[in-house]
Amino acid sequence: MKIEHVAIWAKDIDKVCEFYRKYFGGVVQPLYHNPAKQFTSRFVTFEDGARLEIMHRPDIDVWTVTSLQSNTHRSANEKMRAFFRFLTSDVFHVKQSIASVATGRLRTGMTEHETVGHKVSKQLQTEKDQHAEHLGFTHVSFSVGSKEKVDLLTKEMSDDGITIVGQPRTTGDGYYESVVLDPEGNRIEITV
Repeated sequence: MKIEHVAIWAKDIDKVCEFYRKYFGGVVQPLYHNPAKQFTSRFVTFEDGARLEIMHRPDIDVWTVTSLQSNTHRSANEKMRAFFRFLTSDVFHVKQSIASVATGRLRTGMTEHETVGHKVSKQLQTEKDQHAEHLGFTHVSFSVGSKEKVDLLTKEMSDDGITIVGQPRTTGDGYYESVVLDPEGNRIEITV
């Protein structure tokens, strides 16, 4: 038995596929489109046969996916994080000056936040997302074969502007890894 594939909802299928092609050698498969369901997907296949399915549907966004989780399986903190993801989403615009979310309340930067007509900066969204945790799948791990390759790939990604969440290190359970975010904020471990 083996895992056949893992699927990811994405806003920009091509951008996400290019990330996995460029950095992990994935082969991007032809686009599939179902007009009746407004569903589009591409598989990315890797050398060992593992596959990611990168999917898009215009009605799926962060708030929709979060809302589908059962309230009985979400803690108060998870509900608060989901609420703040909604507040900072394109659905509910927040001024770029909001600096962080902590202890269940908004902290503002240089000016008070405004809720109409402004979008959250990409940097702020990335800062929040890289530290957000939730129940369920949390990351995908790619084995690149050596510590040197972990270091080189992490540096290449950093040089290309990819968000590095964790620099290369040996973890408490003995893995040598770094942690990065793909173009849509999904956590990726790069390990030996």
